[in-house]
Amino acid sequence: MAIIKIKNEEKPLYMDLLLIADESVDMIEKYLYRGEMFALYEDDLKALCVITQEEAGVYEIKNIVTVPKYQRKGYGKALIAYIADYYKDKGSVLYVGTGDCPSTLNFYESCGFTRSHVVKNFFVDNYDHPMYEDGIQLVDMVYLKRPL
Repeated sequence: MAIIKIKNEEKPLYMDLLLIADESVDMIEKYLYRGEMFALYEDDLKALCVITQEEAGVYEIKNIVTVPKYQRKGYGKALIAYIADYYKDKGSVLYVGTGDCPSTLNFYESCGFTRSHVVKNFFVDNYDHPMYEDGIQLVDMVYLKRPL
């Protein structure tokens, strides 16, 4: 397994995969170039993650996605573990925001995150169409945090 940092000029090559986790090109472009992108490879691409620095010592996972045929095989969890280790000397906390979907929240909690706060109506206010995950319409953004 190898995790590499993706250069800014290469980031657009991954847009189709990033759109699995965030359905809006406009939203992705708001964080893509101000963040760092990491790709996990094992023979071929397994997972991607975009991290931004929100303030001194505070980082946020803005997009994390596993190639669909490799989901539920531990690649997302391995990438998060790498990210937490990579940023531990640079910051104190790592956040992730997601929809209020039990399976996704359980995944992040299994990666060491705890619930932090909620941004009401985030998905309704920021997307031009209803968003669904596991058949649940996403309305509020649930933030979780993990110490670095």
